[in-house]
Amino acid sequence: MPSLYLSHGAPPLADDPVWTRQLAEWSRNLPRPKAILMVSAHWEEAPLAVGATTTVPLVYDFWGFPERYYTVRYPAPGAPELAARVRALLHGPDTPVQDHPDRGLDHGAYVPLVEMYPEADIPVLQISMPSLQPQRLVHVGRLLAPLRDEGVLIVGSGFFTHNLQALGSPTTPNWSIEFDDWGKQALQSRDIDALLDFREKAPAGRLAHPRTEHFAPLFVTLGAAEEELDDQKTAIDGFWHGLAKRSVQFG
Repeated sequence: MPSLYLSHGAPPLADDPVWTRQLAEWSRNLPRPKAILMVSAHWEEAPLAVGATTTVPLVYDFWGFPERYYTVRYPAPGAPELAARVRALLHGPDTPVQDHPDRGLDHGAYVPLVEMYPEADIPVLQISMPSLQPQRLVHVGRLLAPLRDEGVLIVGSGFFTHNLQALGSPTTPNWSIEFDDWGKQALQSRDIDALLDFREKAPAGRLAHPRTEHFAPLFVTLGAAEEELDDQKTAIDGFWHGLAKRSVQFG
């Protein structure tokens, strides 16, 4: 299976006919996964936590939206076998694992999955980011990489630029355009060292990501796809309310 980094959008993504079509077309062109492992910008917890392995309610981790966004359902099957494999692969003193059996999928996971796999018939497991430190997340991705050969789709779900000041701008801010272009070039040239130090190396790095949790899932993806960085494609690009929605497939 390939390894993905996607920009997941907010709940109103469901109302965007272009972006929802792009996500649906992307999934149609992927091999059908046996299971999906989600790493979302919206779950940081250390030690690394394994979420629910049964179908439990979603986590509506957003505020102030119309009621209809809180009635979305995504009853994907749990993935207990995948959870066991994740625990086995991560087992070690530098990657302790805990379980949160009641923790459902947050919007960084279910919002894109509703568009990509609307039947909700593929087992899904979400794990937390135990750190925002890029090198540590690459290491987690490396440990999880064998899952790809077992039919598991590994998805890092964030947002390629994420400064919510853009939402009030009448045009796409220059900092979002500049960071997106820099990130595109760094990925295409496989400049992993620059990406790891993106806050210092990228133009407007600190403006594009005042806090880094939405770029961080990319590093899990990169670690899981380390041997196939030459085989990459941009599945989605452009901007949504001033934020870069760049999404990339490796392998």
